[in-house]
Amino acid sequence: MTFLCIITTGIGQLQRGNVLVGGDLTNIDLNLNKGGNFSLAIQPKAAWFIRDNKALGAYFDLNLTTAKGEGTSVGYGVGALARYYFGDRDMQLTRHTRFFIEANTGIEGYNPAVGDNTNGLGIGAGPGIAYFITPNVGLEGLVKYRTIVGFGSAPSSSNLSFNFGFQIYLPRRELRSAVNDVKSSAN
Repeated sequence: MTFLCIITTGIGQLQRGNVLVGGDLTNIDLNLNKGGNFSLAIQPKAAWFIRDNKALGAYFDLNLTTAKGEGTSVGYGVGALARYYFGDRDMQLTRHTRFFIEANTGIEGYNPAVGDNTNGLGIGAGPGIAYFITPNVGLEGLVKYRTIVGFGSAPSSSNLSFNFGFQIYLPRRELRSAVNDVKSSAN
C-alpha cells in the first residue's frame, strides 16, 4: 500500500500552489596539497508553482574561492528564477525522475582576487533532471550556461556550471497546516 501511495503522489509535488525550497552546490574543490585552494558555490532557491509543472521564485548565489598567497575571489547574485518540468511520460527515465529547464535573471558579479571583474545583469539557463528519493524530496543535477553583462574591468563573463541540488517540495495543504500551527501557538 505504501508503494502505491508513493507512485500516485510522485508527481503531485509539481502541482499548482506547492512550494519548492532547496539549493544547489557547484564548484566544490578542496586541494590538500601545500598551498592548496578551497572553492565552493551555493545557490539557495525558493519557488512557488503558479501552474502544474511551472514554478517562479527567487535565488541567491554565493561563490567563494581562496588560495594561499593568491587572495580570495568572490561571486554573488540575487534575482528571479523560473522552472518548467516536462510532463510527457516519454521524457521520464523512470517514474521517479522529471526533466526540467531552469532560467534565471538578476544582479550578479564575479570579483576575482587577480584578474578581470564583472558586475551587472546576470542571465542563466539550462536543463536539469530531478530524481525523487521520496514524494517530496528531490536530488537534482543541472547544467547551466551563465553570463554576466555590465561593468567592471571586463564588460562580460560567461561560464558553464554543473550543479548538484537538493530540493524539498512542500504541498499546499501541509503549508497551510504549518502556518495555522504557528498562528495558533503565537496566540
